[in-house]
Amino acid sequence: MTPLFRKLLGLNWPLVLTMYGLLVFGVFSIESAARHLDNGGAWFAERQKTWILIGSAVYFATALIDYRWLRWLGLPLWLAGLGLMAISSGVGQVTLGSISFQPAQLILAGGLMLIGSLLQDLPRLGRRIPKVGWLLDEPFLKILIVGVISGGSFLVVMGKGDMGSAIVWLPLAGVLLLVAGIPFRYLSSLALVGIAILPIAFYIILPEVSERGPGRLDTYWRMLHGEEVDIQDEGYAAHRISVAVGKAGWSGTGWMADNSRGNSLHAAGFIPKDTAHNDYIFAVIGEEHGFRGSLLLVTSFALLLVLCMFIGTYARDPMGRLIVAGTVAILFAHIFENIGMCVLITPITGIPLPLISYSGTFVLICMFLLGLVQSVWVHRSVERPMVEEKSKV
Repeated sequence: MTPLFRKLLGLNWPLVLTMYGLLVFGVFSIESAARHLDNGGAWFAERQKTWILIGSAVYFATALIDYRWLRWLGLPLWLAGLGLMAISSGVGQVTLGSISFQPAQLILAGGLMLIGSLLQDLPRLGRRIPKVGWLLDEPFLKILIVGVISGGSFLVVMGKGDMGSAIVWLPLAGVLLLVAGIPFRYLSSLALVGIAILPIAFYIILPEVSERGPGRLDTYWRMLHGEEVDIQDEGYAAHRISVAVGKAGWSGTGWMADNSRGNSLHAAGFIPKDTAHNDYIFAVIGEEHGFRGSLLLVTSFALLLVLCMFIGTYARDPMGRLIVAGTVAILFAHIFENIGMCVLITPITGIPLPLISYSGTFVLICMFLLGLVQSVWVHRSVERPMVEEKSKV
């Protein structure tokens, strides 16, 4: 049996099947959600299938290559994402021909790999330079690395108006610090500092870096407390998607339901059509499949995350643990934000639902990150590269 075939058989197949189950469900959901657009739902579904095929090549290639050899991609991906974000127009959107994508997702993947690589190298660097080895083991240096990369990425993405993708960096940074072994006293101090600067961030910094951010948060706060909001203006999207989810009942209206009985809000154009197939796709799923379908989807996501965390317990080095933990944090943040804004748990931020929403580049990034998680599993028993072993001597 060849090593490549042995690796292929050694994949965590429950994770593979769960991921592809979500992708297939996403294709059908996109076809229904986008059926009222000019190109038709089938066109968007076919485009999503193309992205899934490309993503599959990326996924299996990443899974079969030792993630420790892919660590060098972190800095180039992160810098490329920042550069593209700087020249992007609109809400962090870059258009190349007929393809448009959001560099914020590239920044997430590259930043995660860069942080994992740097934190992995600190002990080795300390052994090579004994005079400063004590400094490299200090928690402050780890906090500085995570803080600079996460904070810089957050400000750049937020500055382009993509509040949803920027917010993902907050739980991601927290999880990475926790997994990196930062003592609790440091984490609690950071949490207290964060709480203390919240008023400054909301009233001074946020208006400077995001035009729509303060208004969205204010609308969410007023709706949450039952205060009057203009549902034809600032509360338009939040009101409509939450009503669609809330009226679905146990079984929903059914897939691709029309409005012949007057019971499909999506068919009647009540859910914003332009974003129903990406940002608000959970509202369409909730209305068509009801509580049981929504529960099945959430359970599938939970299974995906649990499988990833299970793999994380088998990681043989800090980078493997950080990659798995970071991937779980990124996926969970997107899932929580997307579903949360459809049921008024979180503000409207405009963020895709992983593996479900129509978002070509985000599908690629999700499959790439899950491929890295698979690589951690496949190579859990593989010895470290010789160059690392020699550095210990």
